[in-house]
Amino acid sequence: MCFRFRESELIKPILQSCNLNDSTTLKQLHMKRIIDRYTCNTIGPLVFITAAVHGNEPSGVKALEEVFSQLRASKAQINGTLIGLRGNRGALEKGVRFIDEDLNRTWKPIKIAKQIKDTHEELEMEEIIEILDMELAHHKGQKAYFLDCHTTSSQSAPYMSVQVKNDNDEWAHRFPTYIVRGFSDIVNGSIDHYFTDRGLTGFTFEAGQHDDPASARHHQSMIWLMLKEACDLDLTQIKTHPQCVESLKNEAPDQKTFEIIHRHEIKDGDDFKMKAGFDNFQKISKGELLAHNNGAELKSTWNARIFMPLYQGQGNDGFFVIEEV
Repeated sequence: MCFRFRESELIKPILQSCNLNDSTTLKQLHMKRIIDRYTCNTIGPLVFITAAVHGNEPSGVKALEEVFSQLRASKAQINGTLIGLRGNRGALEKGVRFIDEDLNRTWKPIKIAKQIKDTHEELEMEEIIEILDMELAHHKGQKAYFLDCHTTSSQSAPYMSVQVKNDNDEWAHRFPTYIVRGFSDIVNGSIDHYFTDRGLTGFTFEAGQHDDPASARHHQSMIWLMLKEACDLDLTQIKTHPQCVESLKNEAPDQKTFEIIHRHEIKDGDDFKMKAGFDNFQKISKGELLAHNNGAELKSTWNARIFMPLYQGQGNDGFFVIEEV
């Protein structure tokens, strides 16, 4: 038998295993953080999924809500446990990328070690770490996977961003989308870097443009495929099969692997404006105008592809350049 937990019950078995005080810890964890938790009480891995780490990227939350709904409706059997979390709840409520700082740049040792958290995002990070610590303690000895759900400001094919460490890259190549290596090695403080350092296996999945309805479908497909690979879910149990996985199989481009070769950082005080019209992964040529920065033209010195061109107000990554491996 599989279970859906009421919010007040979601963490109880974990609290008991950690000998933590229920009333104090439940208040600290703010149960709206947890979208849901699903298990059949069979031995298996922990699948830890975060969504809306950027508050203007809600499609991962919508996808998780639908996945949990279908799991319960189908009474599907899985090995292990799936847990889904909202990342930056404050920013999600306001529909903005972040409140004080980018939560996907906050996961740095110096910030994690601080006794007093000074920013909204540091507090959000602290709560997520508390939940992860308790889940890992409850699943001690079991494999743990992570998936961090994102979308992009420009039009984009769905893709995975993977840190080439432990077995992340091998795991990513089980799934049918573009794979980009190296983001977490260039950008400090990303959540996927933190999860990898904690020993979890996984990647960030960028499902498409923020407002594209296909993004939530792509997120759903990835979650279902991940449950199949990690938790031995028989997808034919799901009432919405095969539609639940068709978007990635039918709409995503054939798998290719890329590496980042350049990042344009926007520094404090810079007046940066990306040239309009670039799609993620679009080919660029040497001499092509890419952006303006402080009134100066930024032209390509590569025959390569543009990656994550910035078309939103917040963020300090102007664009990246990638090459196919």
